Amino acid sequence: MTRHAGWTSMGLVAALALWWPQLASAATLDGAALSAWWSLPFAGVLLSIAVFPLIAPTFWHHHFGKIAAAWAVLFLVPFAVAFGAGVAWGTFVHAMLEEYVPFIVLLTALYTVAGGICVRGNLHGTPRMNTAIIALGTVLASIMGTTGAAMLLIRPLLRANDNRKHVVHVVVFFIFLVANAGGSLSPLGDPPLFLGFLNGVSFFWTTTHLALPMLFVCAVLLVTFYALDSYYYHRREEERSRFLDPTPDTPLLGIDGKINFVLLGAVIALVLMSGLWKPGIEFDVFGTHVALQNAVRDVALIGVTLLSLAVTPRAAREGNAFNWAPIEEVAKLFAGIFVTIAPVITILRAGDAGAFAGIVHLVNDASGQPHDAMYFWATGLLSSFLDNAPTYLVFFNLAGGDAQTLMTQGATTLAAISAGAVFMGANSYIGNAPNFMVKAIAESRGVRMPGFFAYLMWSVAILVPVFLVTTWLFF
Repeated sequence: MTRHAGWTSMGLVAALALWWPQLASAATLDGAALSAWWSLPFAGVLLSIAVFPLIAPTFWHHHFGKIAAAWAVLFLVPFAVAFGAGVAWGTFVHAMLEEYVPFIVLLTALYTVAGGICVRGNLHGTPRMNTAIIALGTVLASIMGTTGAAMLLIRPLLRANDNRKHVVHVVVFFIFLVANAGGSLSPLGDPPLFLGFLNGVSFFWTTTHLALPMLFVCAVLLVTFYALDSYYYHRREEERSRFLDPTPDTPLLGIDGKINFVLLGAVIALVLMSGLWKPGIEFDVFGTHVALQNAVRDVALIGVTLLSLAVTPRAAREGNAFNWAPIEEVAKLFAGIFVTIAPVITILRAGDAGAFAGIVHLVNDASGQPHDAMYFWATGLLSSFLDNAPTYLVFFNLAGGDAQTLMTQGATTLAAISAGAVFMGANSYIGNAPNFMVKAIAESRGVRMPGFFAYLMWSVAILVPVFLVTTWLFF
């Protein structure tokens, strides 16, 4: 070690020794004392995600991580000046350890394991076959996550339809069902529900309380898809294109990377373990309490991810054109989101006394009781244009933020929030991470996917009427 490095290390140690009491006991802020201005960095991150890909796609592609980091710094530095370095550091550590790390570790594990399962061969893309593949993905989405199910089945679906002239609607409905609505029955299914699980919602709570809305939405969408696909399939130009198949049909399908099904079971078991095993042991990390079962789960999930990379045959990942770009984008953007959303959640926890009292009044009636239909639509519309994971957190906290109360007295409200976040994440490409992944893969296979606003027309025409009926039936 050089003399300069030695003095630098000693200085860092001395600084930490002086700051440790502050950092370890970062004060809990009163949300009523925070101004709404502290939500601007959070709004900046989400608006950047929505706008930059449209107006400056090349710049965004090369610098999205820096932009997300810049918004995080624009929050943390003024926050440290206003409330002290200890409070700012404690807020950062809490956002990372309590929510971001478990979220990204699980998503990476599912992405890696699913990306190691390659379905080989080619089916014939008839309306019946397409509906069956999408229905299978809808079921798998709550088991292996919307990301895992989408990555597993989008390529076989595209190969099955690569001789058809009209394919856009197939991918659009795949996004509606597999990348979104299908993941509504477990915390494994969609990121918002996993965040609810991390905040105390029982693992099987969503299975019992969202089953009927999910079955209704998915059944209506599958029937609609079958009718639409049948219409296109029997058009004259479609019949001519069937003779030009770049990947001829094969009677049997093969699967490479079968070991990943075992690893997928391990992921499910680890998440279940963290919800059922409660040893009551916690570690205090700069004021954030990390439960032993959660630490064990996350470390083990990292191990599963590394094991999948080690044991999966190279041919399986090559067959899937597996790369880290999609999960890298999610990791960088969500780091900024989870840091900047911290003051928003704190303000919302203050309810009527906070700066967002107007939102409280919007989703609650005059007596202060929650209006479930408003929670469903408010959560859903924001999930459409921001991102459904942080939006779920916002309204979860707006409804009180106490999981035990919400699962019992507030069960219908929590169901409305959960359904709004998961179902309406399909309304736009930016509503849920797998939407972008599916779009990118389809375009790489030659499908001319609709642009941002054209896709919105699909969702307005098909999804919004379904959600209106869902509101009337369930919320």
